[in-house]
Amino acid sequence: MKLLVLGGTHHVGRAVVETALERGDEVTTLNRGLSRGPAPGARALIADRTDPKAVRAALGRQEWDAVIDTWAWAPRVVRDSARLLADRAGHYGYVSSRGVYRWPWPPAADESAPLVDGEAASEDAADYAAAKRGGELAALEAFGERALLARAGMILGPYEDVGRIPWWLRRLEKGGPVVAPGPADAPLQFIDAMDLAVWMLRSAENGVGGTFNVAGPPGAVTIGELLQTALEVTGFDARLLWAPPDLLREEGFALGMEFGLRYPHDPAPTGIHDADVGAALAVGLTCRPLRETLAATWAWLQAEGDPQPRPDAPSPDTWLDPAAERRVLEQL
Repeated sequence: MKLLVLGGTHHVGRAVVETALERGDEVTTLNRGLSRGPAPGARALIADRTDPKAVRAALGRQEWDAVIDTWAWAPRVVRDSARLLADRAGHYGYVSSRGVYRWPWPPAADESAPLVDGEAASEDAADYAAAKRGGELAALEAFGERALLARAGMILGPYEDVGRIPWWLRRLEKGGPVVAPGPADAPLQFIDAMDLAVWMLRSAENGVGGTFNVAGPPGAVTIGELLQTALEVTGFDARLLWAPPDLLREEGFALGMEFGLRYPHDPAPTGIHDADVGAALAVGLTCRPLRETLAATWAWLQAEGDPQPRPDAPSPDTWLDPAAERRVLEQL
């Protein structure tokens, strides 16, 4: 395909670009050109997406088979880009989020679950859920049935700049006894960024539009399997000590919140890790083994070092208060 990636330097965008190049697609990226150089083999266009005139000038009169957009801030930016490309691209894939569903998320919910309010013309980026919903509406407004809305669950794998798996790998690297957020059999539902990229590109190629929850099957992985597999992949000499949720809450220890296992107002949230992803699986979504995701993430960290966290990501200190960890370890 002739593919335009709006973004393309971080996390999912980088995964999409690299996967597309491996497939043999002709890839063009559009971004500010500030954080990373263009991927070898991709054509780089430079523009600030918040400036419609600059975007229009950078795109010129070119046409593409498909566009993939990873924008996560003011929906107006998605609206402007989608409108500009509506007659020059056959498909618009928008990386959205399960965050667009109204809280609390019902258990085992599919794509028909209630949504937050959003506006395609909004300039507000403070409310992530509303911004993503506004981005969805903008894509639908311009592309209609040619738009693919990928409501991704927790996205892990190489290039993650939110701070979940990279943070845990660095914590395990220190060795010794490590507090782990119990129970160990708590299920996790996530999607590897590379699997998301593969699925979105195949969907674009096959003309698949519509709205999809995109994550692995519910119940396929537990937090215990994730952390134990991380130890096996890296060979770190650390010992996991599983802390029950009540103890973590009593000690004011935020551990577990990084994976959505609990929240301050809801110690046992439902709907986080049991989304119905049958629609995406039916149109070709496949998920690689957990071990591959963790091994690739560790290899990336070793090769490139810790990533610069995205502006809206929690500080690494959010998850680990050393004093609270000592108190919990003493009790365990």
